[in-house]
Order: sequence, then C-alpha cells, then structure tokens
Amino acid sequence: MRYRMLGDVRVSAVGLGTMPLSIEGRPNEARAVATVHAALDAGVTLLDTADSYHPPDGAPGEGEHLVARALASYGGGTDGVLVATKGGRGRTADGGWTVDGRPGHLRRAAEGSARRLGGDAIGLYQLHKPDPAVPYADSLGAVRELLDAGTVRLAGISNVDTGQILLAREILGDRLVSVQNRYSPAVRDSEAELRLCAELGLAFLPWSPLGGISRSSLDGVSALEEDPEFGAFHRVARERGVSPQRVALAWLLARSGTVLPIPGASRPETVRDSAGAADLRLGAAELAELDGVGRPAARR
Repeated sequence: MRYRMLGDVRVSAVGLGTMPLSIEGRPNEARAVATVHAALDAGVTLLDTADSYHPPDGAPGEGEHLVARALASYGGGTDGVLVATKGGRGRTADGGWTVDGRPGHLRRAAEGSARRLGGDAIGLYQLHKPDPAVPYADSLGAVRELLDAGTVRLAGISNVDTGQILLAREILGDRLVSVQNRYSPAVRDSEAELRLCAELGLAFLPWSPLGGISRSSLDGVSALEEDPEFGAFHRVARERGVSPQRVALAWLLARSGTVLPIPGASRPETVRDSAGAADLRLGAAELAELDGVGRPAARR
C-alpha cells in the first residue's frame, strides 16, 4: 500500500467508501463488517461514511454505527485509521436525498456523528453539499465552530466549485484539508477543482471513482457490461492481468499526488482488488491513452 497526506494525517492512497454497505441493497451485517475488515487487512486506513448513509426507512447514522462496530471488532490495530464522515444531507421516504446546510442542523448532526463514531473528535468532517437555501459562508461558519469546539479535528467540503473551495479556505484556513467531488473515467467536470486542490495542497477525494467502469451505489450496484467508450481501460486491464476497476483507480492516482480515491465495495474480494490499485503503476503511453477516454458530464 502506498500512502499520501490528508492534512497532517498519513492515509492509504486508496480508501474505502462505505455507502454500499449502508444504503438500500446493502449486504448483511456479517458481510459488511467482513468487507471493512478486508480493507483494513489490505492496508486501507481511510474510511468514508456519512450520517445520511442509511436506507429510506432507516435512521440517520446507520452507516456510522456500522463503521464503529467494524472497527471495534477488528482483531488488529486501528490507531492509524482515519474515519471521515459527512453532514448536511438526508433521505426521504421514497429514497431521495435532501440538503440541509443550516448552521444549527450541522452542529446537531456533527454532535450526533461524534457520539456514534466514538473517540475524542471526528477525524474528518465534510460538509456534504452546499444548500442553495443557505449562504455557503453560514454553513462553513458552523464547521469552523465545530473545529473550534474540538468536535471536529479536520474539515472537508464536497460537491463544490472552485469559488466555494476558495471561500472555504478563507473561512476555515489550513484546517480545510480536503475536497470530495464526483470524478471518474466517465465524469471529469471537476478538472478545475482538481487543479486548484493541487495548488492549495488539499486532498481530492473522488466519489463514485469507477463511473464508466462500474455503477455507482446511487445508480445500482450491479456491474456494467464493457462499454466501448471505455474500452481502453478494459484493454489495459487485460494486458496487465488485472481488473478494469483497478486500472481506473491507478489512473486516478496518477492524475495528481493529491488524489485519494474512495471506491465503494460490498464484498471483501472487491475491496482487496481496489486496494491493489495503490501498487499498480501505469506507463506514460497507457496514461496518455486513458486520459483521452470519456466525456465531461454535469455535476450532480
């Protein structure tokens, strides 16, 4: 496993997104915990969750509870594991997603997340999505208060543009350490945000990093048939004797030294395969070919 920096914390170059373990279609408890344990066995030290990762009929924080139980039952050491969670989104009864960036809500949400995860403070707390009904500076101000209070150690933002990144840096200072946007072979509209993160020294966490190769948990968990548009990833995978998913993650890692992919997984085999991307070094010709694949898509 290779490692990279997230703020002042050294974390695995490939993390684990726990959304598929927590929302509709999730595996049973035993397999979910086994998946987290397999990630830890493979050297993964960055686990990403959110208080909104639960089925429509569930309760906020179910995903956080799962991560806490998996860490508590792990037979090895977990002192080096950074748990990142998010606040500011919710679920509707029909399976939809809401946004709530009100400062009071964010303070209560973070305090609830801290209780569920345990420990002295949330390792990384990420503002899940800007709320169009609330000035973004007000939401960021709530995150700053959580940092000042010690509820949160490090802060991140998600689903943002360059202007919002700069505003967050102004309000949070060097306690802002990460940006989490959708970015994958199929969705590359965050190129400007990726470049800005590299300039500012912020970690860039691509969510749904396997778009074009595998489905997102937001779209369904079944694997896609090979798409001719992304055939280069499959061809390189066949030549290398690895999965196209591993190639996609290795490509992401090569995009910038600030990138920390957080692919989802619902089986131990899947997370072990993803973790292997940290040690897959693609050649210049391969990277040039893969860079030319895909097309931009609108931010969701």
